[in-house]
Amino acid sequence: MDKTYLIFLLFFAASYSSLVSADSVTVYKDFVRCFTNKTSISDKELSDVVLSRTSVSFTPVLRAYIRNARFNTSSTPKPSVIVVPRVESHVQAAVICTKTLNLQLKIRSGGHDYDGLSYVSAVTFIVLDLSNFRNITVDMNDDGGSAWVQTGATLGELYYRIWEKSELHAFPAGLCSTVGVGGHLSGGGYGHMIRKFGLTIDHVVDATIVDAKGQILDRKSMGEDLFWAIRGGGGGSFCVILAFKVKLVEVPKTVTVFRVDKSADQNALDMVHKWQFVAPRTDPGLFMRVLLSSATRKNNTTTVNAKLRALYLGNADDVVSMLAKEFPELGLKKEDCREMTWIQSLLWWLNHVDVDKVKPEILLEREPDSAKFLKRKSDYVEKEMTKPELNRLFQRLATLNRTGLVLNPYGGNLNATATNATAFPHRHKLYKIQHSVTWTDAGPEADRLYVGNLRTTYKIMTPFVSKNPRSSYLNYRDVDIGVNDHGADGYRKGEIYGRKYFGENFDRLVRVKTAVDPDNFFRNEQSIPTLPSKRR
Repeated sequence: MDKTYLIFLLFFAASYSSLVSADSVTVYKDFVRCFTNKTSISDKELSDVVLSRTSVSFTPVLRAYIRNARFNTSSTPKPSVIVVPRVESHVQAAVICTKTLNLQLKIRSGGHDYDGLSYVSAVTFIVLDLSNFRNITVDMNDDGGSAWVQTGATLGELYYRIWEKSELHAFPAGLCSTVGVGGHLSGGGYGHMIRKFGLTIDHVVDATIVDAKGQILDRKSMGEDLFWAIRGGGGGSFCVILAFKVKLVEVPKTVTVFRVDKSADQNALDMVHKWQFVAPRTDPGLFMRVLLSSATRKNNTTTVNAKLRALYLGNADDVVSMLAKEFPELGLKKEDCREMTWIQSLLWWLNHVDVDKVKPEILLEREPDSAKFLKRKSDYVEKEMTKPELNRLFQRLATLNRTGLVLNPYGGNLNATATNATAFPHRHKLYKIQHSVTWTDAGPEADRLYVGNLRTTYKIMTPFVSKNPRSSYLNYRDVDIGVNDHGADGYRKGEIYGRKYFGENFDRLVRVKTAVDPDNFFRNEQSIPTLPSKRR
């Protein structure tokens, strides 16, 4: 058993022990007493809003938005209370009462944080589940189109509500329809239009929040420093975000999607090598993602497959002509392409092959309690890998079962915004890598095997990715970062992962955090720390 994995197990064993010893009944009673004093809630409504561990709704609500089955076991630490607010005053009371009782508040919108930080903790904690905060108001008359969207809504719900109003408007965000708006937007956010329209946070123009004092604030009353921080710095470090106001973008009536799959025997190496030079530099309306993963041949030997998936904001003839000149190694033909509407392209990316027979209403499906076992990491590449380097990567990747890399190109209009304009600092990288492993068999042996495989790919990539720091993407949260630095205090630990996630923007985030939440109420295992008192 490797050392890091042992630390991981001990962390959660200690977490569970600490929670078992806590008197959850007392916590619940104290919380309810405070909550009812702060709201005008009726007894009947209270039972639906504040859930104790003995409530019949507790387990279904908790499991509904656990998106990683590794944290959906009997030994996983459970909250003492789940609050499922219906109105803003419920959120205010949850903040005030959790703070009064000196407990930890975990804020969950969609639950897609990869390492479960919105619903697992090492101390006695309360989960604020925003899944009922899902109202979306689209206004097509507001300067080209805008929407107020509550943070418990999913991306799929937002896309659908926009489509109801206009087939020529969209919003540049993620491709997974069940992701919650709150975490996605506050951590940066991106999707298949990132090269055309930049990050998701580049289109956030206002927000409403509940701060550490329980006050409801908007952009004007919170101030520009805090508004800056919650666009890419992770909202959970600073406040509870109730809703974002976002600007919509215009998209063509017809867009084009295509996929090209190649194995190592079909010159996948040449395709991926050339992709590095084309994908970040081509027309901003073209996004080409590459997925690398091991595969087994018919003779039981292993190889690597490269799967390219793409969206072009235009027609098929234009993209085929363009790539014939820029990327002949791809071998793209007109028959490889499909023209469709933008909303249909989302369904295509969700692996619905015949989009003409699938209704957009499928984007409204939340898929509760559907977690798989998984682990994710991230990297940024600043210089193209050579063919020999890629070849060595292919050879190693072929031996690692269920493990893959997802390559997402940057460039285009993404870097038109300054790196310090929002808290997200990685705009000028060449491409981003998501290290990915997903499995179905439960138990510590499987966990050790597959997580170990992913850590192997991460180690393999060390020479080829960003350095000093080795950068990571906040929305691909990775608790491995800093886990071995046991001697670090709170600020130093925060600096370890903070520099990787935020680069030079970390210092400003710390100053904002210290100003708006000096008692560090809004915290998790990788939140922004406050400055040590001697440095304030």
